[in-house]
Amino acid sequence: MLDVDSDTFGRAQVMQGAGEDGVGADELHVGGFVPFTTTDYPGALAAVVFCQGCPWRCGYCHNPHLLPARSRDEIAWPIVLGRLALRRGLLDAVVFSGGEPTAQAALSDAMRAVRNLGFAVGLHTGGAYPRRLEQVLPLVDWVGFDIKSAAGTYAVVTRVRGSGHAARVSLDLLQGAGVPFEIRTTVHCALTPRESLRQVAHELGERGITRWLLQPFRQTGCTSAALSAVVSPDAHIDAALLAQLRCFVPDAVVRN
Repeated sequence: MLDVDSDTFGRAQVMQGAGEDGVGADELHVGGFVPFTTTDYPGALAAVVFCQGCPWRCGYCHNPHLLPARSRDEIAWPIVLGRLALRRGLLDAVVFSGGEPTAQAALSDAMRAVRNLGFAVGLHTGGAYPRRLEQVLPLVDWVGFDIKSAAGTYAVVTRVRGSGHAARVSLDLLQGAGVPFEIRTTVHCALTPRESLRQVAHELGERGITRWLLQPFRQTGCTSAALSAVVSPDAHIDAALLAQLRCFVPDAVVRN
């Protein structure tokens, strides 16, 4: 486990260039851009802006190139915004993904710029920065929220102390904001064993959450040879387990 916590990493992000709150949208560090997708915002045609930087080090991460706060291959935000302007009338929404978008102080201004173009705004987040999430929620139309594990075993996945607390505080904020959201969990038998998934289901059920997407681990992009060596990862979410999870979250489904 890394000997850092989310707040410590947040301060490091500022030192590395994330800037103080209130920085302009032009300071957004973009590590990738997908001009068209039908899967990243429910029921909408969207583009995806992949933001640099994440404080967590999940072993199954399929975007490890986005973990550092900066990259040599960044796309300048004005270029991204120009591409989006050309797609008005063709797209419904723009999704900010990552990495962890809320790691960047420029996120709120970038979201305002997207809204000014007439797009709905989506956010993919793990809730690592509750204060930043609270700041941007009024600008967001939909959130895809990643729950990594049960509250007591979060650091097994993220390798960062305190990550479970940050995620739960963020989920509290999200549920209180009235913004439509979707809960997702990536499943890997070594990081999210069956008992952990049952505990997550119990915790979600206590919150009144009725829909939960389970995403089987995929080897694409994963840099961990040990995790990638697991045979038939889909077999971990069998019918019996799914039935148990649905006792707590009725609409628990597997996204293949």
